[in-house]
Amino acid sequence: MPEIVRQAALVAAAVDTGLFAGLFTAFAYAVMPGLARAGDTAFVEAMQRINAAILNPVFAVVFAGTPVLLAAAAAVHLGADGAAAAWLGAALALVAVVIAVTMALNVPLNNALERAGHPADPARAARARRAFEAAWVRWNVLRAALSVAALACAATALTA
Repeated sequence: MPEIVRQAALVAAAVDTGLFAGLFTAFAYAVMPGLARAGDTAFVEAMQRINAAILNPVFAVVFAGTPVLLAAAAAVHLGADGAAAAWLGAALALVAVVIAVTMALNVPLNNALERAGHPADPARAARARRAFEAAWVRWNVLRAALSVAALACAATALTA
């Protein structure tokens, strides 16, 4: 495999992993703390709109593309650069855990919040928020930490 292909795969994987980590960390340090200051109705409506808006092609490329690019980069480095392949494998394992947490924990919370409907009734909005916010934030902070660790592994592979 030509070195330029290996390097391109490595850079693409690292960049996509950075975008992946950036998504979860931005929610952890900016979006959710900002929404925490909103009233119940505004919080529920904003999260419902965010959950609908995020399902777009850019998100799909980042969310689904990151493990694909990490796996491809690790594969082209096997045999040629074992250290880079190992770091990429570690990044891939961390990303896989983030995806599992997302699908098993965050997405069901998003779906339940959507089923709560339009939060016109303040009591209903408060109940929906209580059932959602603390758990979603907790699991997102875990996703943020794991995805930053994955980014650190991918970045280390660049210098391995």
